[in-house]
Amino acid sequence: MKTQVNIIAVVDVIGALSVKTLLDGNLCMVDDSAFDSTHQGTADLVTVVKPGQVVSWTALALDLQTPVEIKNISFAPSNGHNGATASGPATSRPGTTNGEARGQDESDGDKLDLDVWTGVVPHWMTPGVPYQYRLELQMYEGSNSVMSIESPALMCQ
Repeated sequence: MKTQVNIIAVVDVIGALSVKTLLDGNLCMVDDSAFDSTHQGTADLVTVVKPGQVVSWTALALDLQTPVEIKNISFAPSNGHNGATASGPATSRPGTTNGEARGQDESDGDKLDLDVWTGVVPHWMTPGVPYQYRLELQMYEGSNSVMSIESPALMCQ
């Protein structure tokens, strides 16, 4: 088993900003999971993982002159895992008490100089159940520069 799964979100920033959505082909997600992930190349990627694996997310812009960065990744609460872990049922970073995925080098304020976000798949995930997460992306600057989707998921094998 690979100890890490990499998820890449490729964003057509110009397209997304033009139509104000990450859907309609403006977001393509792929992973390198050793298992049979589904919906590769779409915004509905379901990445198959194992408990204890590290998951790493990276955002790339199709147009290299318009930056895109991950602003946040959060998971919906899950039965039996509320409270401190309510916002992050699917991943947790070693050494933290909640399960939200966080950027590797958190800095103060709204600096978005994070290229890679990582988390660890918790052992309590139910096999075969997709845990959807919210992926927020920031593209350039401005009032409409942050967009999100809630369709990708992690699923334990």
